[in-house]
Amino acid sequence: MWRRSGTRRRTRLPPVCCCSRSSSWCSSTSSIGGCRFMSPDREATTLEVDVQVAFKGFDLLVEQAIPAAGVTAVFGPSGSGKTTLLRSLLGFEAGSSGRIVLNGDVWLDSEAGVDLPPHRRPIGCTFQDGRLFPHLDVAGNLRYADRRSSEVSAVSITRDDVVDALDLEPLLDRRPNTLSGGERQRAALGRALLSRPRLLLLDEPLSALDRRRKAEIMPYLLALHPRFGIPTLYVSHAVDEVALLADRVLVLSQGRVQAFGGTIEVLEQLDLAPLTERFQAAAVLEARVSAHDDEYRLTWLDLDDQRLSVPRIEHLAVGESARLLVRSRDVSLATERPSPTSIRNVLSGVLVSLHQDESTAFAEATVDLGSHRLRARITRASAVELGLAVGSPVFALLKSVSLDTRAGR
Repeated sequence: MWRRSGTRRRTRLPPVCCCSRSSSWCSSTSSIGGCRFMSPDREATTLEVDVQVAFKGFDLLVEQAIPAAGVTAVFGPSGSGKTTLLRSLLGFEAGSSGRIVLNGDVWLDSEAGVDLPPHRRPIGCTFQDGRLFPHLDVAGNLRYADRRSSEVSAVSITRDDVVDALDLEPLLDRRPNTLSGGERQRAALGRALLSRPRLLLLDEPLSALDRRRKAEIMPYLLALHPRFGIPTLYVSHAVDEVALLADRVLVLSQGRVQAFGGTIEVLEQLDLAPLTERFQAAAVLEARVSAHDDEYRLTWLDLDDQRLSVPRIEHLAVGESARLLVRSRDVSLATERPSPTSIRNVLSGVLVSLHQDESTAFAEATVDLGSHRLRARITRASAVELGLAVGSPVFALLKSVSLDTRAGR
């Protein structure tokens, strides 16, 4: 056993679950309920992070076992420790102490005197600005990663795979300074993939892009894990990106883990409201395609025993699933089903919580739909005028939704 900072004794983390994408993910520090699928060999299926970094006025202390599968979002406000955690994983943070293990391979173990340098940690990483080699064209950037990884990696990814997945063929002979922001990020993703990593770190890849460029690159991000299967940490402070991309979420605040679990469950936790309100608090709904309306170009979705309509999703067939992000600011409440209105999606539910902040004009409401919950941000005056009370039936009017159109989720 060993101590860090003289106050906490390191303990062995218990097993974490290895359930499917549609199930909740468990962890020793999560307030989310566990599932029934538990790995008997935790170290064979997880990224074990147990690190401490101390700076003047700030310290990071993270102890978390993360399933080495799917996409895990590292989420939190600026200054929460996201970048410090990323640098510790990469081996760039000289002051890191503790233990980092991926699938049984030790990258950092302060007790044993192990601290692998960055070039020996099989990580692919992209940053906000892409950071391509400016003197090489896109093909040269890809070739650099391809050559460096070919003799040391067992991960089977070919150059053709990457070029095809990211539509890089038209960009291969272009220099970075001639690329748009979205094109640079695609090229940077390609270079990261051709390093054939065992872990992919994406550090806010959309934060420097405008709305149009974000829409351009999002389909490529959505397709990365289904195609290549590399466990991914996605660092972001944008709740909409997290909701649509991540299988699970690790929430950081002031250098500490505030929550960890499945994306839907974490975003539904009311105790996260102070963290997420400034990032557009939201709920995530898992729906299934029930029909396509050719006349009005709509797709109908089943949500338990209720129906929603969204602009037609061309590539999803009936029976396939889609994930919807509904921001609290886009939900209105009524105590009676409204008469004909331009708002197409009205869901019935039960009000299960109503938190009013007397220092602001707003109240935060949570509506239970059955297997899902919605959050609504309404004015306190509206809550009083409607006579809202916990336990009463309400109708949620959805003014807008964002859609993750990955098939078969």
